[in-house]
Amino acid sequence: MMPLRFHCPFAPVTSLAVSAVAALMLLAPISSSTARAQIAVQAAQTAAPSDSKVAAPQPSVTIGAASADQSRLAEQKGLTAKAIDKVKQVAKSASDIFSRVPCLPPKGGVKSMGSLPHVAGKLASGQGVVIVAFGSSSTAGYGTSSPEFTYPNRLAAQLRRQYPSADINIVNRGHGGDDAPEMMKRLQTEVIDAHPDLVIWQVGTNAVLRDLDPADTAKLVEEGVARIQAGGADVVLVDPQYSPRVTERAESAGKMVRLLGRVAQLHHIGIFPRFEVMRDWHERQALPIDSFVIADGLHMNDWGYACFAQLLGDDIIKSVGQLKLGVNVPANVQTYRPM
Repeated sequence: MMPLRFHCPFAPVTSLAVSAVAALMLLAPISSSTARAQIAVQAAQTAAPSDSKVAAPQPSVTIGAASADQSRLAEQKGLTAKAIDKVKQVAKSASDIFSRVPCLPPKGGVKSMGSLPHVAGKLASGQGVVIVAFGSSSTAGYGTSSPEFTYPNRLAAQLRRQYPSADINIVNRGHGGDDAPEMMKRLQTEVIDAHPDLVIWQVGTNAVLRDLDPADTAKLVEEGVARIQAGGADVVLVDPQYSPRVTERAESAGKMVRLLGRVAQLHHIGIFPRFEVMRDWHERQALPIDSFVIADGLHMNDWGYACFAQLLGDDIIKSVGQLKLGVNVPANVQTYRPM
């Protein structure tokens, strides 16, 4: 393709004029920006042919620092307006996700996660919190149409609406394809070193898909939970998703769900039974699988991640409410069990 060429018959003359103007402005001891502008206009009118139609500026126009400041201010206002519009669009798209299909809690009456003393105490007093979302591709957000629909981002938005005075920082540490062996290698640097108040650990799906022994996975998770608790953080485990590629390995998936529940009981931590929650969507709420799982038969779509985040956030908020009401859930009682 030939490059575009612009026809500029007066370019050489104009170039000389500009050079002359620059020299005059450097040599002349003129302090007024208006005077400089007048010199520039006179030089341009002299250099340009009569049919080039160089228009003289109106006397009221001021060229100088004040004009530049106004230009920068206008540019900043434009950028701010664009940013506000973007926030409004994100908020609208986030609220519209449940307009046709509402996000309902499981009909079986799943109980809350119970006590999350560390993070709940900080949120109750309006302090800032650090939450690490630790996991694989469903934590990273594979299958979403945009970053705003990853579950950590949805959860952050929900908690910020609920606690506007608190500085809520949710760090996404999801790496596609990882399971317990790979996650343990990055546990210290990506989780513990962040000094989190809460760690939401999604684990087990890739172990099922790779035919890893669920018992081996459970041992690694138990070791990891102990290390996280030693740092003073609350922990919530998230078990595998209910989706065709997982349920076709029903025996392994079932064992993984049970063993992760056992780890949660032994260490008195919360567990979000994602497998049972998603099965409830399909079997009790009569939602087609493809309404919350994408075409790969494994990962959730925007609605699935959004509802998962909503229910998880509801449980965190409930834990804060219990603390404010003085309801003490014994630390040795596991209240959130798979149905």
